[in-house]
Amino acid sequence: MSTSAQPVVLISCAVFQHLLEDMLPPELATDVTFLDYGLHQVPKNLKATVQKTIDSVAEPSLIVLGYGLCGNGLNGIAAGPHTLLVSRADDCISILMGSYDTYLHEFNSNPGTYYLTKGWLESGSDPLKEYHSMVDKYGAETAEWLMDEQYQNYKRLVLIAHTQVDLEKYRPRAKEVAKYCERWGMEYSELLGSDAYVGGLVKAITTVQESNDDFLVIPPGGVLKQSQFIRIQL
Repeated sequence: MSTSAQPVVLISCAVFQHLLEDMLPPELATDVTFLDYGLHQVPKNLKATVQKTIDSVAEPSLIVLGYGLCGNGLNGIAAGPHTLLVSRADDCISILMGSYDTYLHEFNSNPGTYYLTKGWLESGSDPLKEYHSMVDKYGAETAEWLMDEQYQNYKRLVLIAHTQVDLEKYRPRAKEVAKYCERWGMEYSELLGSDAYVGGLVKAITTVQESNDDFLVIPPGGVLKQSQFIRIQL
């Protein structure tokens, strides 16, 4: 994929902001936009905002999306006159871990894991926050029943971050959430991720010509589809 033929535009979730700002050569992208973490809470809002941001790019460009499928939020995103480049990941967890293979190994080794990330904690999306919101809306008894239905099968709560600094910064809130999640027997642990997947996305801007195991390339007129993110056919 040649950057000389068209401008490069980056549209990304803010959870990757610091990594991308460190890794992206300043002359490579003509425009960079980081969107709010909280959009993930309602996938249709995420889709609408990402699509609107893409549509606002006037000149045909290579648009790099700092997202995965993200709760199906990117399903149906239209490239329009642009070329889209996006990580072939279900969500930010694979990207934060550094690779899909690392995520798959972790998933198979520890099924029933709920992940906390910087983005989720900053946007106020975690089981404890959700519980308080449900209490306000439905009352304590109904809230407890709803939470039990949603989380009773999880066995582990993991705080994942790219740096030790972030682990230490978000640990106090994560442990508050973990204390609440003890009601379901969840055990708390922490995982230091990798910047390899984000680094691969930056490299792919100039090297990837077509979709492969790690990245999807959507040509002008194409549409991102959920099926394109599927790696394993059962």
